[in-house]
Amino acid sequence: MNPQRLKLDLLGEVSVVQDAAGNRVIRRETGPARWWLRPLARRLARREARALAQLDHIAAVPMLERWDGRTLDREWLDGQPMQLARPTDAGYYREALRLLRQVHRDGVVHNDTAKEPNWLVRPDGTPALIDFQIAMCFRKRGRLFRMLAREDLRHLLKHKRTYRPQALTARQRQILATPAMSARLWRASGKRVYLWITRRVLGWSDREGAGDRGSGA
Repeated sequence: MNPQRLKLDLLGEVSVVQDAAGNRVIRRETGPARWWLRPLARRLARREARALAQLDHIAAVPMLERWDGRTLDREWLDGQPMQLARPTDAGYYREALRLLRQVHRDGVVHNDTAKEPNWLVRPDGTPALIDFQIAMCFRKRGRLFRMLAREDLRHLLKHKRTYRPQALTARQRQILATPAMSARLWRASGKRVYLWITRRVLGWSDREGAGDRGSGA
């Protein structure tokens, strides 16, 4: 199998390659990153490697295959990104909530569940969660952990509101109606800076990651 490039940007290259056993894996290479962004690219890859290693027993999260400080290989998960599959089955969201609880139980917050490409709909209709570049691992479930975990959940519920609004519970509607203070501050100030950097400097789009959906972005 010849390598299939999924993405090439200022932070490096992501491609599908074949490992020694003949299995497809997602390879993130930080070497091709621009020199001034290479430390950031490696930091993000290191964070992903740590999170994946901590979650290696969860089948709906890609397994870490290799991390050598420059190149990260991880399991390919077959499936379609949410924005293409547009899941309307209430069971999908029940399983997605269960998956998030597993991730949080292991002391990891994803921090990017707002992006639809990070949620896969697998061939059997179940969810998978990918792209742990900005995930955070915690030893204790303190205030910051609880706040970020709640935001993980709230963003998933926003997707449920888009594709299966009639299945939202009263409690879930309440969570959607009360974003954390950090989220309100983010929308008021930090989000504009983030969008300027990601769109103008890095050239990312709103659905960045859609191309490398199989254990991608």
